Amino acid sequence: MGRIAVTDGMAPQAINRLIEAGHEVIEGSIEANLLEAGALSGFDAIIIRSATILDASVIGSSKGLKVIGRAGVGVDNIDLDAATANDVVVVNAPRASTQSVVELTIAHLLSSVRKVAVCDRGLREGKWEKKLMKGTELSGKALGFIGFGRIAQGVADIATAFGMEIHAYDPYLPAKVGRGLGVRMHADVDDLFRMCTHLTVHCNFSEETRHLVNADRLALMTGRGADGVHCGNHLVNCARGGIIDEEAAFMALEKGTLSTLALDVFENEPVESDHPLLQHPGFHGTPHIGAATLEAQVRVGLDIADAVDAVLRGEKVDTQVNR
Repeated sequence: MGRIAVTDGMAPQAINRLIEAGHEVIEGSIEANLLEAGALSGFDAIIIRSATILDASVIGSSKGLKVIGRAGVGVDNIDLDAATANDVVVVNAPRASTQSVVELTIAHLLSSVRKVAVCDRGLREGKWEKKLMKGTELSGKALGFIGFGRIAQGVADIATAFGMEIHAYDPYLPAKVGRGLGVRMHADVDDLFRMCTHLTVHCNFSEETRHLVNADRLALMTGRGADGVHCGNHLVNCARGGIIDEEAAFMALEKGTLSTLALDVFENEPVESDHPLLQHPGFHGTPHIGAATLEAQVRVGLDIADAVDAVLRGEKVDTQVNR
């Protein structure tokens, strides 16, 4: 049927599905200079994750390419305008990793308020700091969502069960949808910062959202929970790097404006070992593992394999991200 390059790895079950559908699958990373030189010419499709960058020059030099499959949600490593201009369909797998990212976000929230990472570091250094590690509860606090799509709504379900008050800012979601879910929707993102002590990021990265979380907005947070407890301010990002101004967040941690910061994604990845945040006790992080569960990897692989196969067969798919 088609010749498909898989450059960033994929679950064996997904590879087998493509082969069983009659496709030739070539696995292995391709260096950027080779991509720009037309290494994808002769391929009908390419399936990538976050490591491979498909910019305008790469797409323009990939003669014969029909489909780009992004095994995941974010497509900021693909030039969508260039794909459209070259009649290349771009599809992603937005639903497969939802539960995994939901659970990691909750893990970071809990780790932040109960000082799990700080306690672990102390124990490894031979410290027994029980009296210093008094945390706060999520119950009774206001949790704000920057973006309120599928993953955010999954986090909100669990946070509600913990007893949290849910607020959200999402200019692309009809307010009545949020209200129907029992969420207080805010038309102004600054109001979200004023009302919430706990914030979690769930929007896409774009020029519109770049450094949406900045020094001015962090300064709006009060540190006082909806239940009256002085719980501090806590920020989590398991969405995309660059939405939080990391320098501003570091300064907020230094000043005490921000009590904790938990990141699974960074402006530049892999993050350098001398990054200031990695030295701050109020910070803990993970190396972009939101979708890194055994279950999600199988789901995302099968979903993107099915989508790429469908497009190569001339079918329309609901996960096409360019038109």
